[in-house]
Amino acid sequence: MGGIGKTALAVEAAHRARVRGWFPGGTLFVDLRGYDDDPVTADQAVLALLDALSVRGEDLPPTAERQYDAYRKLLAERRARMLLILDNASDPSQYVPLLPGADHHRVLITSRDRSDALPMRLIDLETLAPEESVALVTRALHETDERDERPGQEPDALRELVDLCGHLPLALQIAAGMLRRRRHRDIASLVTEIREAGDPTVVLDKGSPGTDLYGRSLVLRPVLETSYRRLRPEQARLLRLLCLAPGTDSGVETVAALASLELESAVCLLEELTATHLLSPVRRANELRWRVHDLVRAFGVSVVKGDAGLREEGEAARERVLGSYLRWARAADDRLRWLPGMPEPERFTDRAGALAWLDSERAGMVAAVQWAREEPYVDAAVRLSERLAEYLDWRRSFDDKITVCGAARDAAHRAGNRVGEASAWTSLGIALHETGRVEEAIDAHTRARDLFRTARDRHSEAFAWGNLGTALQAVGRTEEAIDAHTRTRDLFQAAEDHLREAMAWDNLGNALQMAGRTEEAIDAHTRARDLHQAVGDRHGEAAAWNNLGATLRAAGRVEEAVEAYVKALVGLREFDNWYETGRTLSNLARAHKAAHRPTEARTAYLQSAAAYTRANAPAEAAHAQSAADSLT
Repeated sequence: MGGIGKTALAVEAAHRARVRGWFPGGTLFVDLRGYDDDPVTADQAVLALLDALSVRGEDLPPTAERQYDAYRKLLAERRARMLLILDNASDPSQYVPLLPGADHHRVLITSRDRSDALPMRLIDLETLAPEESVALVTRALHETDERDERPGQEPDALRELVDLCGHLPLALQIAAGMLRRRRHRDIASLVTEIREAGDPTVVLDKGSPGTDLYGRSLVLRPVLETSYRRLRPEQARLLRLLCLAPGTDSGVETVAALASLELESAVCLLEELTATHLLSPVRRANELRWRVHDLVRAFGVSVVKGDAGLREEGEAARERVLGSYLRWARAADDRLRWLPGMPEPERFTDRAGALAWLDSERAGMVAAVQWAREEPYVDAAVRLSERLAEYLDWRRSFDDKITVCGAARDAAHRAGNRVGEASAWTSLGIALHETGRVEEAIDAHTRARDLFRTARDRHSEAFAWGNLGTALQAVGRTEEAIDAHTRTRDLFQAAEDHLREAMAWDNLGNALQMAGRTEEAIDAHTRARDLHQAVGDRHGEAAAWNNLGATLRAAGRVEEAVEAYVKALVGLREFDNWYETGRTLSNLARAHKAAHRPTEARTAYLQSAAAYTRANAPAEAAHAQSAADSLT
């Protein structure tokens, strides 16, 4: 893309090649200005090349055809190898006529566009790695003033600055120049200025000197504008809409929804935009996705904001994306919650497929839910957040869940949607609990319970009581927890919701065990297990077996506990629930240890560490590994 450093690389390569004696015949350089309003044609360039080869005045052939003949003849006669740099080409017609007829010379061509006109070796330039970006700015500052201590004193601000510059060399060069001129201001001040502006190109172009020592442009926005203006209307439209897409990258399905295109048409346009280097393909797992550079995204957003028609087009695109996300998130969520006898969900035939889709689109959907801050998208964004709750719990992505539920809660409150607000409080409370913020979780579940009660939604109120009980139990308020879980059980019994009643019995059993009422706890977990079996909930049954095992072990019935854990593991492994598998294996290890079977205990701890690792729970994995090591 523009500003990536193509010319700088070509010129540096030429200098190094010259030092090594690779091109004793010399080097020729032509700036074709391919992205200017008046690009250099091949006919104009050949005149400059002939002049550099000392063909001028009366020696210059009168017609373009004869000029090309003279140019190629001169190169063919020169046995000493030459290097020809054709810089900034936008079209093969600019450089194909200039290629030497002799094969012993070499040519470097720089362009923002990938061309298939000739079988040439292609070198794609990417943005710099973060550490390279930091090194570039640091070096630029120290070359001017070796006493400049800001990079060492403000490492975090410098990293944020290079992130805001998108690790694009041109942007980094401009930022370094601004810091040199602002010698007595810290790096953080420039970071703040860029963040407040929203569009880095505005701040950087304002602070740019305009050109470098070679007369080349040091402004970002014109570079992006020239690339944008060259696009066909359908390409420009897709690029604008991609700049509005949620998340850092998008799958083809999302792109098709965004632009209201068939999948094949979307793929073709994406490939065309990739050839212009305004878009980058990104492979995640087995899926090809598409990413817009941050500075291109900021530019595209500003283009849309500046035109009422484009804003309307963008709003329609965002509505389509939310609709698509909501449809498939609903189907995936239904599959995750599916039990025998329920209607078959749309599209997803198994849990693995539903989870794979949710994994690939998670970042985009989390970003899309935050559109709930804008009035047109409140309802869809709140409903999307509800459909993500189970999945985010399953993947233990609690930071994402806090983000999603916080946005949904605020949006529902502004819209006066009390049930939606209560649902968001419920999901937020679960995430807060899982991240150790239990007092905040208690407040969240209390708010949810009161809102559901006001709305006379007894079923949801029952859920809120259950979640509140779990949070109260976590802070040692055991009797209050028992009361809350009892209320939950009674409400679900009255509603004849046997699945939720089973969950309530299981939670009640945990609270009773904490209160030392072990026999009552065993009875509660047994009831939970039987109810889960009756409704065909294999995953819930596995959880009940695990909890029953813990209670049996506390009662000294170790062999029965081992049997319960083994049965729990069978169910958990059916669902690839690696976190709960890790926890159950640790429980099994403790039971074996209590039965004086250290070898079996160590094996179970090692298996627990492996399961926790798969669940991305490093602290728990380390604890299990340590427990295993202690038994060697």
